[in-house]
Amino acid sequence: MLNREIRSQVDRLRDALWSGGVSNPLTGVEQLTYLLFIRRLDEIQSREEAKAVALGRDVARRIFPDGKDGLETPGFRDGGCPYELMRWSRFKNEKPERMFEILDSHVFPFVRTLGGAESVMAAHMKGARLAFTRPALLDKLVQGLDAIPMDDRDTKGDIYEYLLSMIASAGENGQFRTPRHIIELMVRMMAPKPTDTICDPAAGTAGFLMVAAEYLRATHPEIFRDAKLRDHFETKAFTGFDFDETMLRIGAMNLMLHGIEEPRISYRDSLAEDSGDDAGSYSLILANPPFAGSLDHESCAKDLQRVVKTKKTELLFLALFLRMLKTGGRAAVIVPDGVLFGSSTAHKRIRHTLVDDHKVEAVISLPAGVFRPYAGVSTAILIFTKTGRGGTDHVWYYDMTADGKSLDDKRNDLLPEELQGPCPTRPLADEELAKNNLPDVLARWAVRDGIERSRPRTAQSFTVSRDEIAAADYDLSINRYKEVEHDRVEHDRPEIILAELRKLEGEIAAGLTRLEEMLA
Repeated sequence: MLNREIRSQVDRLRDALWSGGVSNPLTGVEQLTYLLFIRRLDEIQSREEAKAVALGRDVARRIFPDGKDGLETPGFRDGGCPYELMRWSRFKNEKPERMFEILDSHVFPFVRTLGGAESVMAAHMKGARLAFTRPALLDKLVQGLDAIPMDDRDTKGDIYEYLLSMIASAGENGQFRTPRHIIELMVRMMAPKPTDTICDPAAGTAGFLMVAAEYLRATHPEIFRDAKLRDHFETKAFTGFDFDETMLRIGAMNLMLHGIEEPRISYRDSLAEDSGDDAGSYSLILANPPFAGSLDHESCAKDLQRVVKTKKTELLFLALFLRMLKTGGRAAVIVPDGVLFGSSTAHKRIRHTLVDDHKVEAVISLPAGVFRPYAGVSTAILIFTKTGRGGTDHVWYYDMTADGKSLDDKRNDLLPEELQGPCPTRPLADEELAKNNLPDVLARWAVRDGIERSRPRTAQSFTVSRDEIAAADYDLSINRYKEVEHDRVEHDRPEIILAELRKLEGEIAAGLTRLEEMLA
């Protein structure tokens, strides 16, 4: 959680980019991320060097070649550029013009081939370059970032999250980012295990993978005492796909800045014909896939079309999740409400498949304003397990009406920051829970197979049997089953009502008599 001073420092860097001609928020975030990443590379090597000195041995992992060996990159105007000079701790002290030349002509080309020309990281960074030509702006950004203390991983991650919030205010670019507190709720509901293989087939900025990694760090410290678990965590546990090169770079650097040294973030159109080589590979899928569009039949994977014949991406992604999951694998994904009640053959077929062939566990209806200001569509979190042989018993529903923020375009906080999200620093009072339902969702999810079974349909959460859902033509929308509690009206006893009527009758008769006398 960033304090106000650090937020102000980051805001000043954003303003500097804007005034320096970098007006696209996504480009601005990317530029700051490159610099954070370059600083991180120097910190990693400095850590390895300190470890080597303490243990009296050679440096085990060297990112920049040893400056003592005389290696230089060609083309520097005063001769070669020593690799040592490309480290953050060195070039930050150079004059702006010299710093710009070092970064533009040497550091960025070096980063673009990091790990070898064929490495995954080099593939992500192949488009990395400065998006401006002013040395003074670069100096302001480097000195500004250098002044921010980043001694721990949490601060780096929080700064990155704050940078990503700038994308959310960028209108059409905002679809790349799911609100952090919604991601945290979904991750905590699924409670990843150290042995899970987690995938987001539409990763964007890799928010789901990053939060899952942070959850595992916090709840399973044994990962870092067990060599096998640690290797799994650092190399195989997290996989993300996207078909936007900018998002791939930002997502990969996001994971690295959160301590995952070798992120598995790859270019892929997940719905395409040639993307089925990892079927049955993952035990957990967390995703908010794009659901505003359609695909051409020719480009879409034929095995997905066999599950559900449609062009709609939101239905195809559900078929994709089933393909990618192992048997017993779980998914928590965000879907538009139309998926839950749509009447087309394709809509009904995918719901029938989920309910009867697998195990649907929960539908959490989200407030319509969760994705404002860039989308007002109604959505829900759908949770299911791939079984291949059914298993749906009761589906747990929750009607979330508040997420801690206003549901208009401003999305202002309704509660202090420490009372936001699914795990506030203290239990919330009833009036606070009415403004932030997330802790209640998490608590009731834990007892969904217990006391939640007896909750009435008028409550905020309740369960519905598989048989009732099948009888309703596999409609999964909460409005199909939720009941409205009408206000009770208290009536007087019949004899009192009759007495009132007789009294009223007498008053009417007396009034008519007076009227006749007046007319006579």
